[in-house]
Amino acid sequence: MKTKIKYTEEPMGELRVIKDFLPRPEQLALKEENVKITISLNKSSIEFFKKKAKEQHTSYQKMIRRLIDWYASQHQKST
Repeated sequence: MKTKIKYTEEPMGELRVIKDFLPRPEQLALKEENVKITISLNKSSIEFFKKKAKEQHTSYQKMIRRLIDWYASQHQKST
């Protein structure tokens, strides 16, 4: 960094508190047990996930797994 930051005493405007949405570090370190399954899905669904995964440079299977995990966690909270 060659340029120095110049701070001023100007007002910042209206501030608001943002809900803490990040997991705690110990939650990131835990590895959950996975179970391998076989499932048949519609061809169009798989093509959709493959296309989106390619755009995001990730695995389509990981995207589907995360979607199912997210869905399950949302419904576990409500029961």
